[in-house]
Amino acid sequence: MALVGVFAGLIVAVTILCESHADRNVYPSAGVLFVHVLEREYFKGEFPPYPKAGDSSNDPITFNTNLKGYPDRPGWLRYIQRTSHSDGVLYGSPTAEHVGKPTIIEITAYNKRTFETARHNLVINIMSTEEFPLPYQAEFFIKNMNIEEMLASEVLGDFLGAVKNVWQPERLNAINITSALDRGGRVPLPINDLKEGVYVMVGADVQFSSCLREVESPQNQLRCSQEMEPVISCDKKFRAQFHIDWCKISLVDITKVVPVHSNRPDRGTGVLPDIGEYNPPSESLKSRDYFADFLITLAVPSAVALVLFIILGYSMCCRREGVEKRNMQTPDIQLVHHSSIQKSTKELRSMSKNREISWPLSTLPVFHPVSGEVVPPIHPDNYETTSMPLMQTQTNLQSQIQIPQQQSSGKWYS
Repeated sequence: MALVGVFAGLIVAVTILCESHADRNVYPSAGVLFVHVLEREYFKGEFPPYPKAGDSSNDPITFNTNLKGYPDRPGWLRYIQRTSHSDGVLYGSPTAEHVGKPTIIEITAYNKRTFETARHNLVINIMSTEEFPLPYQAEFFIKNMNIEEMLASEVLGDFLGAVKNVWQPERLNAINITSALDRGGRVPLPINDLKEGVYVMVGADVQFSSCLREVESPQNQLRCSQEMEPVISCDKKFRAQFHIDWCKISLVDITKVVPVHSNRPDRGTGVLPDIGEYNPPSESLKSRDYFADFLITLAVPSAVALVLFIILGYSMCCRREGVEKRNMQTPDIQLVHHSSIQKSTKELRSMSKNREISWPLSTLPVFHPVSGEVVPPIHPDNYETTSMPLMQTQTNLQSQIQIPQQQSSGKWYS
């Protein structure tokens, strides 16, 4: 009986099914979690038979949901469908400002095998409730669940049953469910069956139990700051099915929350004031002479470039120091050293030109290109002998070097 009461407080929504093509009406309550499953089996009957062979029971079907006349859904309503072979789920928590305003959601189903579509309207009539809002609200973070798994009525009913055993309230409702990805969480790695995590907010009409208050103790706060799991006495009542991160639990008493009133500007009617009819310019426009603008645009940069060119030319050509000014600023001893080095260099070059060294065979032509005779080399007088190879042939070395020999009388001669 307790579990039946939990389901009754979980979702206050009545679904009226009429004819196959008629609108579907639901009646959720403000401040209570609303969950509506888009079943693939329900839409399969709307598609015409496919002429080709195939398993029609496993057709990939996706859904598109939007507010009628608008491209997206209302801000409080969210939608999720993991794969094209799973059902879609609409969920959210309407507020008191949506009471009495029918919300028409257009649901379009796409069959990816036959490329057929089917469209239905879901009319959401939000009802008011005297229990809204419940004064004490607690938000739990469940680490081992994904959002579509938690939205299943059996799983959510088991979680509310565990919370009711710990909290012991008279009225307990699920207020909202949010995926950890919507709170800035990261997509888990596909290893070890990791889950995204789900935030579940529940509300009750009694004070928080002592077990829930254990999170606020200094010892558990210290353990949470050190990234350690706090010690909670009632954790074993959830551990069998739900792994709760007690460091992320949030306990809010809305009776003690100070309301913050923000001064918002008054919204206008959205209609521009009437300032008369639009008066376009005359067709007979006067011609304009752009010659002066052209001269200013071209002459000013050209004049600036010419001035800069003159200054640069004067600096490079007319402001050179010259050899005389350089020598005047150079010490005499440095000039003497420089002059002596130049004289020595010239003397060595003149001495190298006057060396009498036979030319190497590598520089001689072997045969005359016409007669075939050996032609002696003809070297001009101003030929640079310093460019000759250092390695001489054996024949030239024998002709240039004479080994001294000893005569019989004991004298040396060359």
